[in-house]
Amino acid sequence: MGMDVSHGSPGRADVPSVAAVLLYSYFACPLFSVVSAVRNQSPKLEMIDSLFQPVDDPVNGDNRELFVEFFKTSNARKPKQIIIFRDGVSESQFNQVLNIVVDQIIKAYQRLGETDVPKFTVNVAQKRHHTKLFQAKGHENVPAGKEDTFYLLHQSHYDSIFVS
Repeated sequence: MGMDVSHGSPGRADVPSVAAVLLYSYFACPLFSVVSAVRNQSPKLEMIDSLFQPVDDPVNGDNRELFVEFFKTSNARKPKQIIIFRDGVSESQFNQVLNIVVDQIIKAYQRLGETDVPKFTVNVAQKRHHTKLFQAKGHENVPAGKEDTFYLLHQSHYDSIFVS
């Protein structure tokens, strides 16, 4: 499940942000199946506010239709694990993603009558960091495509760094 929010130009507080959620599955072999939802939301709001609506709202809706479509395109299989890829979240918003976003997805899933909630893995991508990586033998940058996992950079989260 991929999620991102796009915002208007700087200084344009009147332009709504656009939130997109993409759900894909490898159940529809040999290719994978993709369903998506795109909605406007309040300007400059990074958290997606349409993941769950407690009442039926035909205009704004929520992401239950993603699960319904997923069920239809996956030969009536239900996910056992949902992996969330989220971009554009600052470190101060990690707990919001872990608590609010995951909770809203669970509520949307349960609103379909499901009681067995799948496991969740949350990956947050941050592009704007100032980490510099050098090769152990020399002063050159690490080559593109290099991936390292560090366990000591954050006290409660695992960090993986992908060089592009």
